[in-house]
Amino acid sequence: MFEGKTILITGGTGSFGRMYVSRLLREHKPAKVIVYSRDELKQFEMAQVYDAPQMRYFIGDVRDGPRLKQAMDGVDYVIHAAALKQVPAAEYNPFEAVKTNIGGAQNVIEAALDAEVEKVIALSTDKAANPVNLYGATKLASDKLFVAANNMVGRRRTRFAVVRYGNVVGSRGSVVPFFRKRIAEGATTLPITHPDMTRFMITLDDGVAFVLKNFARMQGGEIFVPKIPSMKMTELAAAMAPDLTQEVVGIRPGEKLHEVMCPADDSHLTLEFDDHYVIKPSIQFAFSVDFTRNALGETGAPVPQGFAYDSGTNDQWLTHEDFLKMAEAAGA
Repeated sequence: MFEGKTILITGGTGSFGRMYVSRLLREHKPAKVIVYSRDELKQFEMAQVYDAPQMRYFIGDVRDGPRLKQAMDGVDYVIHAAALKQVPAAEYNPFEAVKTNIGGAQNVIEAALDAEVEKVIALSTDKAANPVNLYGATKLASDKLFVAANNMVGRRRTRFAVVRYGNVVGSRGSVVPFFRKRIAEGATTLPITHPDMTRFMITLDDGVAFVLKNFARMQGGEIFVPKIPSMKMTELAAAMAPDLTQEVVGIRPGEKLHEVMCPADDSHLTLEFDDHYVIKPSIQFAFSVDFTRNALGETGAPVPQGFAYDSGTNDQWLTHEDFLKMAEAAGA
């Protein structure tokens, strides 16, 4: 579906954007791929690797609505990946996170409507479900904006959806490279925030594949959630360094014991498909959609009342061997 199309990725110089561009160029034949971001050094470095004739690099910030509108002229599909993502940084600089993650989301929506983009997918996070930190709260607001944007389309073809997934193995700021560094430096212990803490785990490649497929699945207004495995942090540490002692250091501010991707409060809106869940919009749109059957013909069914998709009660768990294979595949 990307053949001959123009795709724009906000925050495109990040790890997700680089992987997405790699797959688009390798597996499809897009007319143009536009990387939209504010860091000229990262764009320069990325252009040394991805220099295909379809590539375009636009300097710009999602806070800048007029620049976004320029960049989206003639664009068919948008992936909104730009965000301030670090929990401590958002707690210390709260309004900066609000301006980028909420104001920037609205700018993307308005620019996409103005350019009559066909489809927009915004990347979310497990931290947006029942948020306990500012980053999660801003991403919840962003999710709500993108879902509600489908009520603003009028006669336009534009449709908006959201993809929400868990921790990306080996991504910047994640625990895996932190533990690798500690081990390489000869540490005798690994810090564990809580002995019962769990997290959802996904590779970047799987996350990108999920987003790509949801462009074909989406009808507008969905929050897509992949079915992915969980792992206890104590087991992750034991898999990486079985001989090292684990030191419990306490949960950090803004951290949860377990992450949720489909909250129990949304169970009446949640549909289960073979390999993913869909949270339906809580509002009615001017256009009619049967969310139990997606654009690919896959069918889903309502989950039981009170169901929550939680990393602590998940029915898929990574063994040590599974995790090490996942980390190796991710280059972590």
